[in-house]
Amino acid sequence: MTIQRRMILDELRASRSHPTADEVYERVKRKLPRISLGTVYRNLEALASQGAIQRLDLAGVQRRFDHAPAPHHHVRCVRCGALEDIILRGSAHPDQLVQDARGFEILDAKLEFLGICPECREPGPPVPRNSHFH
Repeated sequence: MTIQRRMILDELRASRSHPTADEVYERVKRKLPRISLGTVYRNLEALASQGAIQRLDLAGVQRRFDHAPAPHHHVRCVRCGALEDIILRGSAHPDQLVQDARGFEILDAKLEFLGICPECREPGPPVPRNSHFH
């Protein structure tokens, strides 16, 4: 693994969120000033293709990346875009809940819950959070 790829993976794993490639780039650039945004994108895509991380293609949001490659689900705030992991009760995988797939062979399932986060439920206007990369 290259130094750049290792640094990108380390920064993603150090986050407590689901950052965009731009957010990972800003973080990695502090340690590797000569790295390009394209290099970060390519390495994130390669890590996702290898199964080392998850690429999150969720409705209504910019593509994000998750350091946890195991399948799990998310909840997204419809006001500010905050994205968090969520744990479901029971053990049924979403593809097992399908009664009639109309002839489709189910290959994968992604379940996204929509809601309003605690910060946006507070009185006052919601503040868009472009970054949950801590």
